[in-house]
Amino acid sequence: MTMHAQARSGYASAVKPTRTNRGMEYAIFAKITHRMSAVDETAKSDFPALAAAVFDNQHLWSMLAADLMHDGNALPVPLRAQLIGLSEFVRKHSLRVLGGKASAAPLIDINTSIMRGLRGPTEAVA
Repeated sequence: MTMHAQARSGYASAVKPTRTNRGMEYAIFAKITHRMSAVDETAKSDFPALAAAVFDNQHLWSMLAADLMHDGNALPVPLRAQLIGLSEFVRKHSLRVLGGKASAAPLIDINTSIMRGLRGPTEAVA
């Protein structure tokens, strides 16, 4: 192995792609949304997977709402208020899904819309 190859392999493991906060938020929403989408809501055997995905989604939205309530949050106040309202809807609808009275489809739609917003106009066109 040449010295150049040794140097390249020695630093290869240290080089990791960095993610922005938006990118991390997008990845979390995508993972949870995919889990909710992958579950067959009509199959009783899939209920534990659905419950876990809905619970994780509810937890994500609760954390998001808590962050939105801090003065240091950089989003405009009207947008923060709208997102907090969505968080409350997610909480209530999640309870209905877990009670077998509603579908997870609205939760999936909301998350997908949030993901589009996190992706931004530049990436959405690409």
